Amino acid sequence: MDKFVLNIVNILSKTFSKEMIVFIISLMPLLELRGGLIAATLLKIPYMRAAIICILGNVLPIPFILLFLNKIFDLMEKWEPTKKIVRYFKDKAIKNKPKIDKYGLLGLILFVGIPLPGTGAWTGALVASVFNMDIKKASIGIFLGIILAFIIMSIVSYGIIGNIIR
Repeated sequence: MDKFVLNIVNILSKTFSKEMIVFIISLMPLLELRGGLIAATLLKIPYMRAAIICILGNVLPIPFILLFLNKIFDLMEKWEPTKKIVRYFKDKAIKNKPKIDKYGLLGLILFVGIPLPGTGAWTGALVASVFNMDIKKASIGIFLGIILAFIIMSIVSYGIIGNIIR
């Protein structure tokens, strides 16, 4: 993931400030806060500034996904070229639903927060949206998951444990 983030940083650095690059990467599906923190480390952005930028960037799209994704999917399913895309995302949600159902809100928090491929706020919001989870409950779970991801990735990206031990 580091090389991928570095490539995006190199592309965006021609146009945007360091902080905006981190914000944009944190907004992106798949990369999200995890990629944002890696970019912030590469760009040598101070930890607290990076924390605020990455969390805001990762949180910003979530309400829109929760509120509008099903409506967008309904429209896309009516058009043949985008039907397969919707099916792909719905299948992804169906595949991950048992993990979340088994543990409820805690499952959503862990699903969003533990940095594994295919997990994160976007996918958590996708699952919550497709299965019509309560928006308030889903928002809280996703936000707490983002905070968990931030803590885990801070340890990895900024070496917080190493700094505490010194």
